[in-house]
Amino acid sequence: MAEGDARVRSSARAGFGRGFLTDIWYFVGLSADLRPGRIEGRELLGERVVVGRTRSGEAFALGDICPHRAALLSGGRLRAEADGAEALECPYHGWRFGIDGACRAIPSLASAGDLDIARIRVRRYPVAESQGMAFVWVAADPRSEVAPPEPPPRFEGVVGGAPKAVVGMDFEVHVDHACVMLVDPSHAPFVHAQWWWRSVGSQHLKSKRFAPVEAGFVMERHAPSRNSRPYALFGGAPMTEITFRLPGVRWEHVSVGARQLLSLAFLTPVSETRTRMTQIIWSDHPMAGLAAPFIRYGARRFLEQDRELCRLQAEGLKRNPAYLWIDDADRQARWYVALKREWGESRAERRPFVNPVEPTTLSWRS
Repeated sequence: MAEGDARVRSSARAGFGRGFLTDIWYFVGLSADLRPGRIEGRELLGERVVVGRTRSGEAFALGDICPHRAALLSGGRLRAEADGAEALECPYHGWRFGIDGACRAIPSLASAGDLDIARIRVRRYPVAESQGMAFVWVAADPRSEVAPPEPPPRFEGVVGGAPKAVVGMDFEVHVDHACVMLVDPSHAPFVHAQWWWRSVGSQHLKSKRFAPVEAGFVMERHAPSRNSRPYALFGGAPMTEITFRLPGVRWEHVSVGARQLLSLAFLTPVSETRTRMTQIIWSDHPMAGLAAPFIRYGARRFLEQDRELCRLQAEGLKRNPAYLWIDDADRQARWYVALKREWGESRAERRPFVNPVEPTTLSWRS
C-alpha cells in the first residue's frame, strides 16, 4: 500500500475526537496578515508549517522543517535568487527552498556532481486567497502535486470594508469537540449568560427548520430569538440564517432590509489537543460602525467563555468518558460526526461525498 493511500485510509478510520479531515481547505488568517517579505511558523493539523508572502506578493505555505538537520525554516529568511525568484533560506546551513518546495541551493556543496538538488523537497501546501482571507489546502497525500479540485468557500455578507472585529483564541481541545460546541444550540444561557445576551431564566422553546448544504447544514432564515438583545441595535425586522460546513466553519448572516451583518467563525486544528478559533465580523449597517467597540468586546467575551468551557471539558476528557447525547438538542452534534465520517470514507473510497443530513425541524429550549 502506498504511503498516501495509508494516510487516506487512516483518516477515514479516525473516530470522534481523533484525526483530522484532509483534502480540504483550512483558514490560516486574513490576507492582510501575510505581509510581503515576511514568514511565520505555525502548527497545522499537528505538522509544522511556514506561511508567508514573497516580496512580489505571492502567498505560500511550506513544511517548516529542513530535511538536512531539521531546523525550522521559519527561523530563516526570504532571499532573491539569481533568476529573480524568491527562496526560503534555512538558518542552519543556508539551504534554500523555492515556494514550490524544491531545493534551489546547497551552499556547502563543492560540486553537485550527480546530485539533482531539485529532487530534495519540503512539502508544499497550496494557498488561495478569497474575500480578504487566506486558506491552505491540506491533501491526504503529502507528496501530492495535484491542484485543489475546488476553490475555498465564499460567504455572503462580506461587506462594509474591513471587518468590524477580528478575534482569535486557542481552545485546549480536539477540533471535533470545538465543532460540537460551535453547533450546540443550548449552551448559550449557561456559558454565555450576561445581562446583554441571555440567561437561564430567559430560556424558551425554539423550533427551527434545517436543510443540508454543501458539506454541512443550514438553519434556515428566521427571526432572531427574543432573548438575543443585541439584534435590537439594528432596528427594523432582522432575519438570520446560520450555516455550518466542514472542516469547521460556522457563519451567521443577518439581513435588515438591504443591510447585512456576517459573523464568521473558523476552527483550525493546531494539534490533537488544541484548536484555533477565529471570529470575524463584517457589516455595512450604519449602527455597526458606531457599535464596533461593543462588537469587538462581545466577540472576545464570547470566545473567552468558550475557552474556559473547553478547559473544563479537557479535564473531563482526560478520563476518556462515554457521551450521553439526547435528541434534538444534540442532533447538530451528531450531524457533525456523520459528516466527518462520510468525508473520510468518501475520500478513502474515491467517490463523491454524500451529505448524510436530511431536511427536518428541530426543537429545543435555550
